[in-house]
Amino acid sequence: LPTLGTADGKEPVVLIDGAVSENLFDFDHMAMKLDGVMVTDPDGVSTPAPAGVTQKSRASFELKMPKPGTYKVSTSSLTMMASWKEGSETRRFRGTEEAFKKDVPANAAELQSSSQHARIETFVSANKSSTGALKPSGAGLEMVPVTHPNELRAGETATWRFTLDGKPLANFPFSLIPGGVRQRGVLGEIRLSTDASGQASVKLPDGGWYYMSASYPAGLAKGAQPPGPNPRRYSYTATLEILPE
Repeated sequence: LPTLGTADGKEPVVLIDGAVSENLFDFDHMAMKLDGVMVTDPDGVSTPAPAGVTQKSRASFELKMPKPGTYKVSTSSLTMMASWKEGSETRRFRGTEEAFKKDVPANAAELQSSSQHARIETFVSANKSSTGALKPSGAGLEMVPVTHPNELRAGETATWRFTLDGKPLANFPFSLIPGGVRQRGVLGEIRLSTDASGQASVKLPDGGWYYMSASYPAGLAKGAQPPGPNPRRYSYTATLEILPE
């Protein structure tokens, strides 16, 4: 969750807070690990996020923005899970793809593996909007902004495209959840879907912070695995701000 301010009165700075929470946009559970957080600048150059501070319920870092334009703050992780037999004993693994290749025998008996690719993004602009940081990677599940993510205004129409490994996802469901769930007492989820070309054009609701959420394959029960010998699941989340009319 970004909060804007100034650094020494000379250049914009954004404070990024990360947390694993029970309630949307509340720091009520535990801090998010900052390992692997990347910052993409207006020129499209990605670097690790600056060092931050971790407290009990949140982790934070300040990002100075010396270049005018849009910055993307993101994480992208691939978690592998596996089980196999060694004699009568069942062995299990959960970790990175690199550790999987090292620690799990390729010819293990009754080997079963699956993977989860997760992407989290937020966007902030200094002085002006730009598109250099918005170029998709072409790997995993991604939201490709057609409407700039820092130019969302209530009552106007925004267009988003979803892709999987660079290919458009037709008729793909996703959702927007407004902040303030604790005060409303209801989730208030807005369910949406892409069209046959993988795009969705949506009239934007009231201003505020919104949580965008999508997963592929869609419609799986929690904990269920996609079919196939080496199933893969993908998730995408973003924090977006819709400005008032």
